[in-house]
Amino acid sequence: MTLHDDAVLVLKEYGDQEELRQVYLDHLAAHPDGMYKPCGAGHLTSSALVVDPSRGRVLLTLHRKLGMWLQMGGHCEAGDPTVEAAALREAMEESGIAGLTLLPGGPVRLDRHPIPAPCHWHLDVQYAALAPAGAVAEISEESLDLRWFAYEEVAGVADTSVVRLLEAALARLP
Repeated sequence: MTLHDDAVLVLKEYGDQEELRQVYLDHLAAHPDGMYKPCGAGHLTSSALVVDPSRGRVLLTLHRKLGMWLQMGGHCEAGDPTVEAAALREAMEESGIAGLTLLPGGPVRLDRHPIPAPCHWHLDVQYAALAPAGAVAEISEESLDLRWFAYEEVAGVADTSVVRLLEAALARLP
């Protein structure tokens, strides 16, 4: 199964955000290259919000290019077997935390946002990753900063897409 095929399957099984989910599926149907950055019409990305439920906090990265506090994530790569694997890879690379596990049940949210040319859209498939006990984060080259925020602090530092992702992740926690 290709990464493209996996994305279609994941999106068909995703039970929320029906209209946006269909936009993603239509994009993939129209663009066989729609998983990767060179697709000028836009491409899927995969991200994960790193959550530490035992301490009531999330890890955000101050994105180097955007200057915004965001969840970990980015472009799918040819070696990613699944969209889920891409999210986990990105989360581990950007957080420096080994042993992250994705919250069961597939994506937590979808978020489509415009990006500068030559591409036009990121169609982000968003997961939540659970930090292991005692996790220590380590900043990557892609970040200006990396910081843990209490749940209630997120709305004061991040945009509404991150706040919605946090709300959806918290609703899924056992």
